[in-house]
Amino acid sequence: MQMELISKLAIPGESKLVLLVFDGLGGLDNAGRGTALEAAAVPNLDALAKESVTGFHNPIGTGITPGSGPAHLSLFGYDPLRFPIGRGVLEALGVDFPLQKGDVPARINFCTIGPDGNITDRRAGRIPSEEGARVVQKLAENIRISGVEVSLRHVKEYRAAVVLRGEGLGGAIADTDPQAVGKKPLPPTPLQDTPENQKTAALFAEFLKQAEQILKDEPRANMLTLRGVDLFHPLPSFRELYHLTPASIAVYPMYKGVSRLAGMSVQEYGQDNPEQEFDILEKVWPDFDYFFVHIKKTDSYGEDGNFEGRIHVLEEVDALIPRLRALNPDVIAVTGDHSTPSPLKSHSWHPVPLMVYSKHCRADQVTAFNETALLQGGLGTIPGTSILPLMLANGLRMTKFGA
Repeated sequence: MQMELISKLAIPGESKLVLLVFDGLGGLDNAGRGTALEAAAVPNLDALAKESVTGFHNPIGTGITPGSGPAHLSLFGYDPLRFPIGRGVLEALGVDFPLQKGDVPARINFCTIGPDGNITDRRAGRIPSEEGARVVQKLAENIRISGVEVSLRHVKEYRAAVVLRGEGLGGAIADTDPQAVGKKPLPPTPLQDTPENQKTAALFAEFLKQAEQILKDEPRANMLTLRGVDLFHPLPSFRELYHLTPASIAVYPMYKGVSRLAGMSVQEYGQDNPEQEFDILEKVWPDFDYFFVHIKKTDSYGEDGNFEGRIHVLEEVDALIPRLRALNPDVIAVTGDHSTPSPLKSHSWHPVPLMVYSKHCRADQVTAFNETALLQGGLGTIPGTSILPLMLANGLRMTKFGA
């Protein structure tokens, strides 16, 4: 559904909308125990399903495994094929770097190389954040590249962000991570042969050359790779498109980044703790009318193959659902950004469970929130970009189309 059409139909209002996202929610059967949603005791989510219209969504398209960035853009109503966003942009915005149009950010992964220059650890032994921050500071104090401004920010553990600012830069540069140990970091290579990309590739090559010298005495983070290089272009504002005042409650930098990209007000708080997220939700409830609440660990445990961990997080958040219901939101959408089945230990292409509650939703006959039950849902399988207009409609935030 075209964003411009939804924007024309969207109207201001008093209703409150909540999007609760369990990252990597969708699953597969685990050794005959069903999916994590089926194995978990989630009576409050099941009760909400009885009052909701339910089904699944495809974040990108049928059979396509999405990354977290484009999957979240889809949830926010942006077509990820129309607005491709590099990981570097999300990492930079996630640590609140003030990107400007024309900047070229990239994600840094610190790594360990041996005497032969081959990578021995792609994540530098998962160095703690204190060590990562120190190494970033060391780079920032010593990197000097003529004709361009270089900014560095630590993100978390072995991850950081670098931003090039200058004239005539391009963003179509291949990753330098070879995705395997025993290989040398790849050279920055233009994906499109333009003067802008050639210039930027040369600048990143100089950056990597200097970084190798600066970091050569580090015991673990003695080199780095670049991922997700992109030329920054601001997105149309979520607030202006949909007449909403949005708040984002997410702890991980990348999800803060995609929220800032959409123009949401990112709420800062401490640890990755669902109870604390609901504390923040209650605190800021009077100040906003759209709330994005992000639960990360369902995805983390899925990628670790930790089925029990996924169950625990689902049950932990389920116990908090009465606090959400007590706020009396007009619309509640519960879903994931993609599927991360623990048997696969990775993102997958499987459609993602979804339910949308409101007084006007035309509830179906589904009585439980899990993959098997939702096969009977009234929504069927919809595009991820349809979730936002469905929420707006249920919140009486859209006028009719045509006379």
